[in-house]
Amino acid sequence: LSGLGIDTWGVDFGLLDKDGHLVGNPRSYRDPRGRRGMEAFHKKFGERTAFDISGVSNMEFNTLYQLVDMVNSHDPQLEIADKLLLMPDLLGYLLSGVISSEYTEATTTQMMDAKTRTWSKDIMEMVGIKPSLFTDIQMCGEVKGNLLQHIADEVGLKTCPPIINVGSHDTASAVASIPAKEENIAFISSGTWSLVGATGDTAVINDTVFENNLSNEGTFNGGIQLLQNIMGLWVIQNCKKVWDKTEKLSWSDIIEKAKSASPFKSFVNINDTLFYDGGDMPKKIQQYCEDTKQYVPQTQGEIARTVFESLAMSYREAFTALEKLQGQRIETLHIVGGGSQNEFLNQITANAINRKVVAGPIEATAIGNILMQLKATGEVKDATDMRHIIRDSFALNTYEPQDSDQWDSMYEAYLKIK
Repeated sequence: LSGLGIDTWGVDFGLLDKDGHLVGNPRSYRDPRGRRGMEAFHKKFGERTAFDISGVSNMEFNTLYQLVDMVNSHDPQLEIADKLLLMPDLLGYLLSGVISSEYTEATTTQMMDAKTRTWSKDIMEMVGIKPSLFTDIQMCGEVKGNLLQHIADEVGLKTCPPIINVGSHDTASAVASIPAKEENIAFISSGTWSLVGATGDTAVINDTVFENNLSNEGTFNGGIQLLQNIMGLWVIQNCKKVWDKTEKLSWSDIIEKAKSASPFKSFVNINDTLFYDGGDMPKKIQQYCEDTKQYVPQTQGEIARTVFESLAMSYREAFTALEKLQGQRIETLHIVGGGSQNEFLNQITANAINRKVVAGPIEATAIGNILMQLKATGEVKDATDMRHIIRDSFALNTYEPQDSDQWDSMYEAYLKIK
């Protein structure tokens, strides 16, 4: 085994005591403490303060707001905590014994200074968190350490392979697998969450970024990806969970039902807090449509079509903001990840943005993770080499826009319901 790289979602963390022991189970970012923390922080310091320092949009699940609530509730775990490790760094520590933080994951916390790319002591002071809780930041491609000998022995390895800092925020690894030929592109890392973005060298912090809920997060090559978090396939996944209680449906079944439904009957704001938690998602969609005085979808196909068309419109909204910030037309949108298998959503996304869409690879995060390990071990030279490998290794599908005039007119209707 030549190497091992770990990527996870962002923001969540575990706390270690001075002896290196985990002081409690990490908690999910859907825990309500984040919402409480965000409300308390904004009430005291305002909505722009943390954004202007970190360049990260205000989202209730951010590490910052989880910590604010822990401080406000006098959580005893904080009192005995010596170090905070985000999920991939925590897993890396358990395998290597090395305590450190990786750049791309650290940028998700809203606790880094976007200009210095170090932990923000100003934000820590506002929260009431000791700076020593945070560890040194390493970049992608650096070796964290080696697999502990007793673990190598237990699993039957003859050597202790290096544990490599990949893009440990899964979006960063997914972006590393984009098979673009040109530089002027945007991307969607499509899964439970949809991350719509474009890459650059430095953080962009201004009114347009703030008003469009865009975030500056780290890339695998040390740059910045300006992106928007969209609720993504979470909404339709929870619809399927409800429908499966009475009738087992495949994803193909749901997509076919959506195709058969009439278009543009109603829209929802995918990022509305109503949809953040699970529960009876079809009922929540119907409630949203009723509250906004739209047609209330009744059938599974109508509900699914409402979700997919609303997603495509939310992609257009984010895409438009990215073009405005870049000051130029973006010609191609790449969709990677599990959601790239949804040919219906890919096509209506091309229709909505009136641009070419290239879909694939599917297992984007794992592929980007492996490519970063190859780069770290000298097997791959740079991002250009990585893109060549991806194009030569995976089938890609291209979607040209259709009926864009109709989508243009319906986009105005979508904006009104928000």
